[in-house]
Amino acid sequence: QVQLIEAGGGLVQAGGSLRLSCAASGRTFSNYAMGWFRQAPGKEREFVAAVTWNGGNTYYADSVKGRFTISRDNAKNTVYLQMNSLKPEDTAVYLCAARAELIGSGSHYYSENRGYRYWGQGTQVTVSS
Repeated sequence: QVQLIEAGGGLVQAGGSLRLSCAASGRTFSNYAMGWFRQAPGKEREFVAAVTWNGGNTYYADSVKGRFTISRDNAKNTVYLQMNSLKPEDTAVYLCAARAELIGSGSHYYSENRGYRYWGQGTQVTVSS
């Protein structure tokens, strides 16, 4: 079992920045790939970013490329999402998730939300125009 707790959400003006964190406890953190997803009211959950077990590879949705950066610190059992140049359309609940690592997998493996076994409760991000 892996427990995930997100933090760092809030209200920010368009063009601003936020840094989300997700602290993990339970099983060995470095065994898992980590992802960030988001869900806006009335919309399906969508992939935002993912990072492999050692941080060596990262994947992003096209909508956030160049603005968001995912990273992890295995010594602290924490994954981060640095969000810059925020837009009103980034408003959503942001959730972190963990899935078993499968070395050599392609981007689809990390972006497909059904493969993630453990999920946090989410943190609200609201971007005002």
